[in-house]
Amino acid sequence: MMDLRRKWALLTETVETFRQGRTIPPDLYGRAIPDQTVSLVTDTLDKWFALLDHSTTHTDSNSSGNAAMPVAQTLALTVARRVVLCVDEQVVQLTFTSPDGTDLPAWVPGMHIDLHLPSGRRRQYSLCGDPADRTSYTVAVRLIPDGGGGSQEMHRLDIGTEILVRGPRNGFPFVARGQALFIAGGIGITAILPMVRAAQRAGMDWQLLYCGRNRESMPFLDEIEAWNSPHVRIRTDDVDGHPTPADLLAQVTGGAVYCCGPPPMISAVRTTVDATDATHLYFERFSPPPVTGGVEFEIQLIDTGDIITVAPDQTALHAIRKIRPDIAYSCQQGFCGTCRTRVLAGTPEHRDTRLTPEEQHTDMLICVSRATGGRIVLDL
Repeated sequence: MMDLRRKWALLTETVETFRQGRTIPPDLYGRAIPDQTVSLVTDTLDKWFALLDHSTTHTDSNSSGNAAMPVAQTLALTVARRVVLCVDEQVVQLTFTSPDGTDLPAWVPGMHIDLHLPSGRRRQYSLCGDPADRTSYTVAVRLIPDGGGGSQEMHRLDIGTEILVRGPRNGFPFVARGQALFIAGGIGITAILPMVRAAQRAGMDWQLLYCGRNRESMPFLDEIEAWNSPHVRIRTDDVDGHPTPADLLAQVTGGAVYCCGPPPMISAVRTTVDATDATHLYFERFSPPPVTGGVEFEIQLIDTGDIITVAPDQTALHAIRKIRPDIAYSCQQGFCGTCRTRVLAGTPEHRDTRLTPEEQHTDMLICVSRATGGRIVLDL
């Protein structure tokens, strides 16, 4: 077993080296394309290692936290603490602990957990607590009244509620060395904040730009301002206006850019970063990306025979939910696999970052993938 773990450590190091050798990684989370395969291997080895023993993580001996390979597990945790963070009361911070007080699998900045909510919904949230605290996981959730219901359900969780948690997993890698510019928009600060704390501890050359609609809507603002650091810039739309791409990247002097926020912010950074001295770009969304380059097509549901028209700027998931509002989905970005659906006829246009080429012959992720015209028949 130890030989296998050493081989896994070597594979992890190789993948990290590949990541760091790229100027701007091409996919949604700043990962190189081979990570699609590595993520599938990770899922398989997670299950294997969990059967072999009950250790929770493989951590690189480098204390900077540059590499960690957790054994993702499904845990039954309870809500131990609930705190409303913002003046507008739209963000709630939830802390989960094990009922028997045992330590939880270790994590590093950038990781998230999957929460299986009582309704059956599955949602991913970034860990925003202290990685050194092995007794709990902490997330913060903004209420989206007209969303898919996940945030509303999270806001209704009471202390003592038991919930299934899967993870931790890493889709937003952070390397604690060199220079870094952190850009956070709104609730995107939850993914960025542990990175900034780690950068401070590591003595990195770092800058943080934290943007929001107004101060009342910005979580963790008290903590960040208490640092009294010249490395921090706070920008609000009501005072400073919406930031331009130049505003977002004004502090780049080299090194990596880490960005988490709404789609317009991500798009502005992605389209402008090439013109700066940044060497790497890593980013994560908290909402679905816009549909671009789509054409109209049809979906037929095999169970009912219903034929649904999907507009050029609409996702298949959105169109299907009008008829099947109970259909399972989660990330809406093509990586979690919750909405994976078998294709019975037709040829999908795959836009996900999860399915292997072999799996794409038979399945699609309807949250992002579509068709280039005509009709596809789905096992729904």
